[in-house]
Amino acid sequence: MQPIINHLVQLQELTIARAQQEVGMPGSQLDQLDAAIASLTHELPNEVSLQFSRLLQKNHLAIVPVVNGVCTACGMTLPVSLVHKVHAAEQIYACPSCARLLFHRASSARNLRKSPRRSDPPKVGIDRFSAESLMIPALKGTDRDSVLAEMCQKLADEGFVDDAAKLLESALKREAIISTSVENGLAFPHVRCIEGGALTLAMGLAPKGIKFDPAGKANTRIIFFMVIPTAASAFYLKLLAGLSQIFQKPENRDKLLEEDTSEKLWKALIKTTRLAIP
Repeated sequence: MQPIINHLVQLQELTIARAQQEVGMPGSQLDQLDAAIASLTHELPNEVSLQFSRLLQKNHLAIVPVVNGVCTACGMTLPVSLVHKVHAAEQIYACPSCARLLFHRASSARNLRKSPRRSDPPKVGIDRFSAESLMIPALKGTDRDSVLAEMCQKLADEGFVDDAAKLLESALKREAIISTSVENGLAFPHVRCIEGGALTLAMGLAPKGIKFDPAGKANTRIIFFMVIPTAASAFYLKLLAGLSQIFQKPENRDKLLEEDTSEKLWKALIKTTRLAIP
């Protein structure tokens, strides 16, 4: 049964990748993704395919990992016996609370960013997801992999994730599905279904441009890296759409690219996004 579970996880990643492409760059590579989704769906047993499709119609996450005995979608603590069964993967099991399918995943990076407490002053806009310490005005990397490694290390060094190497591994696996670079020199690499924490965004600039998509040109200059816990998987598409819309405008991109310190870059990001990201 494990091969079918792996198949479902891959199919879900393709489905979400399609939604990301549609939000970030409408019309881009959608036919290619549609063909891959149709092919994978056709290979599933009929009853599994129907169950998976019904779940996707309700929510874009149909299968989620179990972490520390908890369904990462709804937060329910699962019976120990069910956790063991999910780990054994002799058949496909569903969460008794949210009905999503469950799978066991090997250890991955953990998001350490704390959600705000009720007593904390309310934050608005991009300040809800990022911080000045996560701004990199001049990335040292000269290609996609080195830039991603640099950004993952930044997140770890600033105490937002606990394992830069595992985060990088997950980011590269996501890039292997389809590149997260879009037009206008933007890229939105990310890692979803991270355990713990709150949605976290780091941003880096490559003023001379890098080749983020192996099949594309060396023109990616602004890179938004998102670390997304399962509970925020739906909201981050809205954040992605907002950032993509804002930075389609060259004047907004220029406001970021002209800054040379983390402090100035952070202030520019807040200013350019304050109206579109509440």
